[in-house]
Amino acid sequence: MPPRTPAAGSRLMQIGEAAERIGLSIRTIRHYEEAGLIVPSARSEGGFRLYTEPDLERLAVVKRMKPLGFTLDEMRDLLAVLDALATADDEERRTLLDRLGMFHAAAATRVAALRDQLAVAEEFAGTLRARLDHHGSCTT
Repeated sequence: MPPRTPAAGSRLMQIGEAAERIGLSIRTIRHYEEAGLIVPSARSEGGFRLYTEPDLERLAVVKRMKPLGFTLDEMRDLLAVLDALATADDEERRTLLDRLGMFHAAAATRVAALRDQLAVAEEFAGTLRARLDHHGSCTT
């Protein structure tokens, strides 16, 4: 994906600021760039990557997909759908919205699985707390 031309007046930020704002490491952002998920909107005269707010929004999508176990290919596909929606005609839009719906369903299924895992983990932590409380009271 080629770099986009930043809109006039767009605020550009270097990778360190982008990383801090979005809550990712510089290394992770570079990895996502190598994987084709993000392309800096510009480069400084010195060759430094420069990012805009839309770039950060794109990184936020990737960041939210990661804990749900989406692959890089799936992330790339969703980003392509989101990009295409911006310029799609009515017929294309319907197809793209169907694909977006599939991503939504997959995300909802993965969120439910994570909730189940969290419930099991909380139950286990509660069991350990109960044992601590029980055995702690026996020694005093």
